[in-house]
Amino acid sequence: MSNIRIPAVSGQFYPGDPAVLTSDVRGYIEAAARQSTADAPKILIVPHAGYVYSGAVAGNAYAALNQIADKIKKIVMFGPSHRIAFRGLAAPAATIFETPLGAIPIDQDAIAAIRDMPQVTQRDDAHAEEHSLEVQLPFLQTMLGAFELTPIVVGDANGQDVAAVMDRLWGGEETLIIISSDLSHYLDHDNARRMDNATALAIEALAPEQIGRDQACGRIPVAGALVCARARGMRVVRYDLRNSGDTAGAKDRVVGYGAWGLFDAPDGPGGDRDLLRNHGEQLLHAAGASIKRGLVKGAPPEVGVASFPAPLREQRATFVTLKKDGALRGCIGSITAHRPLIGDVVANAYAAAFKDPRFSPLQEDELESLTLSISLLSKPMAMSFENEPDFIDQIRPGIDGLIIEDHGRRAVFLPQVWEDLPTKQQFLAHLKQKAGLSADHWSPGFQAWRFTATSLYPKKK
Repeated sequence: MSNIRIPAVSGQFYPGDPAVLTSDVRGYIEAAARQSTADAPKILIVPHAGYVYSGAVAGNAYAALNQIADKIKKIVMFGPSHRIAFRGLAAPAATIFETPLGAIPIDQDAIAAIRDMPQVTQRDDAHAEEHSLEVQLPFLQTMLGAFELTPIVVGDANGQDVAAVMDRLWGGEETLIIISSDLSHYLDHDNARRMDNATALAIEALAPEQIGRDQACGRIPVAGALVCARARGMRVVRYDLRNSGDTAGAKDRVVGYGAWGLFDAPDGPGGDRDLLRNHGEQLLHAAGASIKRGLVKGAPPEVGVASFPAPLREQRATFVTLKKDGALRGCIGSITAHRPLIGDVVANAYAAAFKDPRFSPLQEDELESLTLSISLLSKPMAMSFENEPDFIDQIRPGIDGLIIEDHGRRAVFLPQVWEDLPTKQQFLAHLKQKAGLSADHWSPGFQAWRFTATSLYPKKK
């Protein structure tokens, strides 16, 4: 006989009428359609307040599933307990969760797979009145249609407890993990923005130890996700960061909301680090050969892409940096992926040596003192900010590469530039000057994108 968990907050946190609920959810997702991507997030961090307050932020996360929804068949969900206190993690005994949009079967095989873990119990009382998981379900039903659900309420536990369960239920591309969490509670608008920005930067740095008790009600589920992400070399994409004062509430006492996607490393554990470890020598050889041929022929070699291993045939964006006796001698690259990795490295190595407008073309007698490094770039993500102090607050020293653009002028710094310009103010001032702007320039039209880079350092040419 089925044991059904009926909705607890239908008609309160979200509409109880199925037609209105469907219309509202679709509206939030369609308004965020710009987040649609062919990349597949493995984990989403999503807020769980009433839809009038956090629905638009949640829509920015769920819109990321637009192109991959047909592949997702299983949902594993972690959210904090708001109603009862208990130790560990609670899976349900119920076999079905209902919403106004229909019944969702509980994945009994997944529940059985974690039942022997000491931190896991089965208790329906932890789920009966809990909203942190329930409010996610109409979004998932609208995006995915049919799926199996493994809902877990997190009580008195730690990030390692959550990470261990998450690892066991990780699955493949058929499995999506949802982390349900709001951010700060009941601060005024400006203080909430500052605290939530600090939380966002900690999430994006995969640093759960930097998230305090008052910074997120789902701090422990988030910590579990970040522990897993750090171990697996995952990358984080911010979709949205707002609070109830920005959406539908007053600004004197707000709740913060954020949405993120966490993505598997491109080639599994280790990602780009493994790629460079396995194929770095081949890339360095190809870059060096391109420079040497440039000295003789005045052009880079043609690249027989098909003869290279599959990871080097994937389209990637790279930079090649040349230094002479430790000083910059040339740096040219691609901001977005538009050709095979091996071809991008060969072209950029030649351009760094002979086409960087800041330097004269490389001469043969400079080869002895030349070193070469290769950087693999992540996809640039647009940043959202209200003013320059807000923008500066969001910059992550040592992590972010930045692209800025204003008044038709554009410039980029790789993350390794932090080694020479270690403060945010130095980094940004020099980047503006590189773009041909004054160091103190700011305007309402200022735009910025952030990216990360994995680099192979340096080898003598």
